[in-house]
Amino acid sequence: MLLLRPGPARGRGRGPAGAPRGGLSLSWSPAWICCWALAGCQAAWAGDLSSSSGRPLPPCQEKDYHFEYTECDSSGSRWRVAIPNAAVDCSGLPDPVRGKECTFSCASGEYLEMKNQVCSKCGEGTYSLGSGIKFDEWDELPAGFSNVATFMDTVVGPSDTRPDGCNNSSWIPRGNYIESNRDDCTVSLIYAVHLKKSGYVFFEYQYVDNNIFFEFFIQNDQCQEMDTAADKWVKLTDNGEWGSHSVMLKAGTNILYWRTTGILMGSKAVKPVLVKNITIEGVAYTSECFPCKPGTFSNKPGSFNCQVCPRNTYSQKGAKECIKCAEDSQFSEEGSSECMARPPCTTKDYFQIHTPCDKDGKTQVMYKWIEPKICREDLTDAIRLPPSGEKKDCPPCNPGFYNNGSSSCHPCPPGMFSDGTKECRQCPAGTEPALGFEYKWWNVLPGNMKTSCFNVGNSKCDGMNGWEVAGDHIQSGAGGSDNDYLILNLHIPGFKPPTSMTGAMGSELGRITFVFETLCSADCVLYFMVDINRKSTNVVESWGGTKEKQAYTHVIFKNATFTFTWAFQRTNQGQDNRRFINDMVKIYSITATNAVDGVASSCRACALGSEQSGSSCVPCPPGHYIEKETNQCEECPPDTYLSIHQVYGKEACIPCGPGSRSTQGKKMALCANNITDFTVKEVVAGSDDYTGLVGAYVCQSTIIPSESKGFRAALSSQSIILADTFLGVTVETTLQNINIKEDMFPVPPSQIPDVHFFYKSSTTTTSCVNGRSTAVKIRCNPAKPGAGVLSVPSKCPAGTCDGCAFYFLWESAEACPLCTEHDFHEIEGACKRGFQETLYVWNEPKWCIKGISLPEKKLSTCETVDFWLKVGAGVGAFTAVLLVALTCYFWKKNQKLEYKYSKLVMTTNSKECELPAADSCAIMEGEDNEEEVVYSNKQSLLGKLKSLATKEKEDHFESVQLKSARSPNI
Repeated sequence: MLLLRPGPARGRGRGPAGAPRGGLSLSWSPAWICCWALAGCQAAWAGDLSSSSGRPLPPCQEKDYHFEYTECDSSGSRWRVAIPNAAVDCSGLPDPVRGKECTFSCASGEYLEMKNQVCSKCGEGTYSLGSGIKFDEWDELPAGFSNVATFMDTVVGPSDTRPDGCNNSSWIPRGNYIESNRDDCTVSLIYAVHLKKSGYVFFEYQYVDNNIFFEFFIQNDQCQEMDTAADKWVKLTDNGEWGSHSVMLKAGTNILYWRTTGILMGSKAVKPVLVKNITIEGVAYTSECFPCKPGTFSNKPGSFNCQVCPRNTYSQKGAKECIKCAEDSQFSEEGSSECMARPPCTTKDYFQIHTPCDKDGKTQVMYKWIEPKICREDLTDAIRLPPSGEKKDCPPCNPGFYNNGSSSCHPCPPGMFSDGTKECRQCPAGTEPALGFEYKWWNVLPGNMKTSCFNVGNSKCDGMNGWEVAGDHIQSGAGGSDNDYLILNLHIPGFKPPTSMTGAMGSELGRITFVFETLCSADCVLYFMVDINRKSTNVVESWGGTKEKQAYTHVIFKNATFTFTWAFQRTNQGQDNRRFINDMVKIYSITATNAVDGVASSCRACALGSEQSGSSCVPCPPGHYIEKETNQCEECPPDTYLSIHQVYGKEACIPCGPGSRSTQGKKMALCANNITDFTVKEVVAGSDDYTGLVGAYVCQSTIIPSESKGFRAALSSQSIILADTFLGVTVETTLQNINIKEDMFPVPPSQIPDVHFFYKSSTTTTSCVNGRSTAVKIRCNPAKPGAGVLSVPSKCPAGTCDGCAFYFLWESAEACPLCTEHDFHEIEGACKRGFQETLYVWNEPKWCIKGISLPEKKLSTCETVDFWLKVGAGVGAFTAVLLVALTCYFWKKNQKLEYKYSKLVMTTNSKECELPAADSCAIMEGEDNEEEVVYSNKQSLLGKLKSLATKEKEDHFESVQLKSARSPNI
């Protein structure tokens, strides 16, 4: 007989999924009896074959098989059947018997003994969860878990520029916990489980960085999300604390998702999510107990968990108790599976501290071993602890404090100031104390600062000082491991500008500046974090590796309770021994300006009130400076504004930039940082203490749309200020070292010049030492009405190529000039019935908006075309007749003139030479009185004119009409 069973998921988890003989039941059909009968026939047939061949199968013994339950039928019952172990051939398996009801399970610390189907207590060195499964070992990814990594699709940039590095992004096992990805990929840790009854899932986690979105949700076998929307988003935890999260599960298939998405803006997601002790209840029965893992033990029967072995002890798998190490020569950490030899002591095993000042103004240098001490001083190459007690002069008090000859420093009373070396003095008339904190001498830790140490994987450094004072600086302490977080906190209850600065423009309330350096031989990191109103801690900046001495400034824009945190980690990898103890960070000074409840190291000029109010300082109205001679408030000249850093003297009034004028107030853009389910409207309307809302001329948030990656609502993160100061507006492409290159945006289609708005931000970062700048190119585009369209350079899809200078193109019809009379023309219509219409239309393309409107169409009287046509025809006919008559007249006159001319010529010639005598001089009867003209050698008109001209030039005679000389009597 051969029966196959599905192999249960095996891994380092504890419970049925890791049990070789429990938990997940066989997938048998309701007709299992028929299958069993067929199996019996096959066994009998196999026995007959064996008998006929002379090799009968041996009878089955208890070691050759194990018991499992069939799938539950519709009535909720099941059967217990015997399953042969792998590679075992035997005959005579026990018959099936009715099993326990499907919802049956043993209690914690018990297991189901399948032979008799009764619950029994686990023995010493073992434990059981009853009907649960637990994953507490993360040396490798347990069987049944899987990673799925994708890149979060955004609207920025073409698809071919998306990174493909998500193939290597995953959750990473770290021994006692599993760690999420640190990049900007979306990675899901998935585990599928089938529950026999309703249960729950429980896990512990650390989630301290809101630059990572962390969600836990459940789907059924149809990939439909279960009704756990309220529990989907996991809450942030404080540094070093493990939070817990639990969700109820329904019977049936449940697919569990732990999903993280990193949001990066030029830096890595500094703190991943950590998860440990995943427990799932309601899985099924367990048929055996599980041995305690190495480094743990169980000394009582019926245990549901194992205890961790204390320091300097160890245990093997399934231990009932822990074994002590040889105290003089060996040591071990908590939860160790073996002891290690104590190394010789070196300079890395001790540190020095300074004691508080005594009445003589002296401090002692003390040397201490790093606890717990694991090194040996009795070895030949070991060093000894240096002698303690050397006295040194105490450093002076910090500015704003005084000691008055005592051993401790005290803050100056209100209205007084001190540089730390002299007694406190009253501020002169016309001045007020410049409140704040300036820590540059580190003999004792200031009262509003504290230090601590924590490690996500152990508790070795709990209770240790994370930082130690060292005279002219404060430095990171030794800690318990190289991957400890060494914490330094500064608490300031609020920020408020001095009375004289209340009229200055700008949103800056104060700033914190610190000078530091890091000395590292490994991958150390220094984090600077800010917590507002004790809501959540956000990483503002981080520095990795060795950094030279430098200063960093963080600007405060909101009056709230602030906690500034410096966290130093030598390496993020756990080490069995101390290798980087000498890696450290030193902070030389920390300065906070305009701090509430601060002290004063100096005084600044202020405006005095009227004589009735005495000499107390009064705030100047907005846009007013303090006149030096009278200490009275004077208004800044037109088109100037008051500096945010100076109010004393007329030079505090700064001229407005090109294209701008001075005004009161300013419109702000709002950017939200809502790691949970909020909208900007809700935030603005209802919460003054909402920490993630920033306001500026230009601000930026990383937005994840609601439809992206299954997020239920639009989320935004990493709100930063890009512009808090307006520089000016001009058609030029350069203003105050901010330049918009010509090839950054496409060429405009019109001759209308683009208008450029220039801004800057005073917030500096390590990559933007001069702060950020923003240039907005406003372009006229009639095709884009209303708000228009905002675009970024094609070469810089995020709006910036270096993270410091941001450029935007804003195309809108609202950017077009106002319309004038030059932007339209008129069209005259035809004259109809004595009237004519004149229409006005815009020039195409239209490059203007608003301004003047098109004139209404104009209607005017006119003469019809028929009347003028008649007049024209009449005038034309008359002119033609007149021309014909004149032509005929002049032609006739010309003929007579030619005749007379010919007669004259003939008369002239007769005088010069004698002619034959006439036969008769009488006119015959019937002849005309006029003589006929006979033309011979007729000349053309042009020739005649030429002849006349020649004659005139030569003879100059006059021609007269000659009458006939004939006597009438003849």
